[in-house]
Amino acid sequence: MPENAIQLLLNEWLLDVFNPQKRIFWGYLLSSLFIAILWLRLINKINFQSSFIQIFNRNVWGSASAFADYKVMFINAFLMTILSPRILAKATVAYIVFYSLHLLFESKPSILMGIPQWTIALSFTLFLFILDDFARYWLHRWLHAVPLLWSFHKVHHSASTLNPFTVFRTHPAEAILFSVRSALVQGISTAVFFFFFGNQVTLMMVLGASIFTFAFNLLGSNLRHSPVSICYWHPIELILMSPAQHHIHHSTAEKHIDKNFGVALSVWDWIFGTLCHSKVGEQLNFGLSGTKLINPNTLKSLYLDPIQEAGNLLLNFAHQLSLPFQRENSA
Repeated sequence: MPENAIQLLLNEWLLDVFNPQKRIFWGYLLSSLFIAILWLRLINKINFQSSFIQIFNRNVWGSASAFADYKVMFINAFLMTILSPRILAKATVAYIVFYSLHLLFESKPSILMGIPQWTIALSFTLFLFILDDFARYWLHRWLHAVPLLWSFHKVHHSASTLNPFTVFRTHPAEAILFSVRSALVQGISTAVFFFFFGNQVTLMMVLGASIFTFAFNLLGSNLRHSPVSICYWHPIELILMSPAQHHIHHSTAEKHIDKNFGVALSVWDWIFGTLCHSKVGEQLNFGLSGTKLINPNTLKSLYLDPIQEAGNLLLNFAHQLSLPFQRENSA
């Protein structure tokens, strides 16, 4: 890779570290560290030195799995810089939905006039957050359920150790799917609220991030991929996804397969029967079970093998579709 391209990627990554809209914002990383230390000190009764050793475990941060995470993070940043302008834009979705609403309604409902702007802003922010999380749940679930999609998503699950940068361990095909999902959610939400409330629609934000996204990240989103497994009280785990619950999602144990698809909210798992509560001190192994990548930490396995597997699935599907026609021709 040319030196100027490497410099560009480093600059992009550094911008993310100082951007509150990104999960790896330094403030979110620091708050996650603080929460992890509190958990280990107050709940696990571990002293500060042992807490730091567990949090910054060299066998985790320096593992082959972790180094694969780092490489994928930089490569995907480069690829998405190229692909992003070609991905479905939320403005396009918003225009289509907004125009469709004009066809459905002759005029905006007058009952919605006169609502305080703070109420509109709070409603829009909350609606966007809930719809976004709901869409993430179902896309995540389909990534596991549909063999073609799983061939790409298993790149993320091939991580045998978890650190905050494991969130970037995704195949570009999956990254594109999530970008399209985001465009659909934001476009639909924006169009609906602008149609009914006009230019009164604004997001309630903190440091440029939605208040709910800000709260989610500040309260330890990075611990979902970390060496520290933090459980919530079970009634809370019915609504909010704890870091330990997401660890269960990465677990290779048979009882944990296809559990806890939620991101910020676990209520979708509760409603649709995929919820699994965490247990304090439960020991888990991470990585792939069943179908495996030959070597999950090489770039070939992470980028090329999923494409080959997906291609084979499509060819097999096409072959199955052609069988009835072949029988007719041979009859």
